[in-house]
Amino acid sequence: MAGAQINLCVGDIDGNVAMILEAMRWAGSVDADLLLLPELAVCGYPPEDLLLRHGFVDANLAAVDELARSADRVAVVVGFVDRVEGSDRADDSTPRTIANAAAVLAGGAVAGVYHKVLLPNYGVFDEARYFAPGTSAGHLWEIAGVPVGVSICEDIWSPDGPPGRQARAGAAALLNINGSPYHRGKGTERAALLAAEATRSGVPVVYVNLVGGQDELVFDGDSMVLDATGRVVYRAAQFEEELFVVDVDVEDRRAVSAPTVEVSAAPGARRGPPPLSASKRLDPVGEVYTALVTGLRNYVRKNGFEEVVVGLSGGIDSALTCAIAVDALGPDAVRGVTMPARYSSQGSVRDSEELAARLGCRIDVIGIDDIFAAYLDALAPAFAGTDDGVAEENLQARIRGAVLMALSNKFGSMVVATGNKSEMAVGYATLYGDMAGGFAVLKDVFKTLVYDLARWRNAQSEVIPGAIIDKPPSAELRDGQLDADSLPDYELLDAILERYVEGDDSIPSIVAAGYPADVVAEVARMVDRNEYKRRQAPPGVRITRKGFGKDRRLPITNCFRA
Repeated sequence: MAGAQINLCVGDIDGNVAMILEAMRWAGSVDADLLLLPELAVCGYPPEDLLLRHGFVDANLAAVDELARSADRVAVVVGFVDRVEGSDRADDSTPRTIANAAAVLAGGAVAGVYHKVLLPNYGVFDEARYFAPGTSAGHLWEIAGVPVGVSICEDIWSPDGPPGRQARAGAAALLNINGSPYHRGKGTERAALLAAEATRSGVPVVYVNLVGGQDELVFDGDSMVLDATGRVVYRAAQFEEELFVVDVDVEDRRAVSAPTVEVSAAPGARRGPPPLSASKRLDPVGEVYTALVTGLRNYVRKNGFEEVVVGLSGGIDSALTCAIAVDALGPDAVRGVTMPARYSSQGSVRDSEELAARLGCRIDVIGIDDIFAAYLDALAPAFAGTDDGVAEENLQARIRGAVLMALSNKFGSMVVATGNKSEMAVGYATLYGDMAGGFAVLKDVFKTLVYDLARWRNAQSEVIPGAIIDKPPSAELRDGQLDADSLPDYELLDAILERYVEGDDSIPSIVAAGYPADVVAEVARMVDRNEYKRRQAPPGVRITRKGFGKDRRLPITNCFRA
């Protein structure tokens, strides 16, 4: 069988069909009996409220018909949006009258359709908002003389889900197509889950996943073929497109007890190349770095931008952001801008220039102190009798944001914001200042992980100057300012945030775990009061189970305090 781990785009139905047809031609050239493609491959995943548009569903259905006409000897399993029984008009394309479906194509026709049974409705998933669930595991499909079960993503995450029922009904192999987004540790979790299903069912499991970025989500591929003992016999690369073909050994099965649709005849000899060696998993930090590169590259390219602008402060966040941007897009597509003012150290400007030289990207030095002075002069009558404070500090950040957005408007480049998850959590960021931008690549990355990522990147080739990594973090918006003046030590802060934000732990629970009560209470207060800022932040790559955005949905107006 063959798998197509490909990078599709939501809504680009013509482009997606072209990629699927190319994969179908390739599968024929290697004499595969079967080709698996990802979940909702025809329309892209996740389509969200595009599913409420009648024309969108129509176009995706027409595309399936086109693909079916091109399906010949090789059976094809491809994800699409179907209408449920009884909804035969475009006017019926309303929530719960459509299904997340897999079409089985062969011989120039649609041999049959499977509807996803288990609809995830947690975290970033809203499938119950749109889809009607499938009502059963459905038919088995006899492909190349082998009865197989077809399922979609979440269906295989339940020990008693459709794949297990298909195996008990006589399926000799279980085929599962996916749009499974990445978060840290998910690959290990998936492998254990699939191994458990293969062992429990006693048949091979073939799992094909999407790859690439879509808004906040990044899909890591990591497609797998497991034998009946749960051993991984093939693993596709992480975060890379890949077409692969694997001979799957199936044993004779007991009598099939489910309705079976014959799709294709018994296989002949395969003349195609043997499978490549199974890809090794990336190390945990390298995996995150690659996810960030993939997410940024796809967001920029799929939204039609040619280059990005990054504000370089001389600090580690902007340095890491710039390195990721260069790795994602190439040095010629990245423009660094350093904007010194009266509180900026010479070292910060020098470090930014050295970073750009090492990365090979452009850097502009645009001083903002005269602009800052003009603002202060203009505001002097309104500010009379007050002390300098946050307003004056944030003016500098907002001037920098305005400069970056001016360059974006002038040259059509996208601004990449540089803030991290620790700052976003507690509101240590300036609206319309350092939060300005089209995408925030570190939005789901805690500060402590920022350092780990910088060191990992330097281990590949030393692009981030050591002085940037070693210096104490500072916004440099007033004399002698350090992050430590306003925030707990990042090791302590991130540990508390991981429990409070990602774990939804209560304050008493966190204190009981040994964290200082006063610090926990203050961190929780800062998180709670800054929901309004996060709601206005640009999207960014999700790399944890609970990123700010679709995962975590709290009211801005919220009087509850624990």
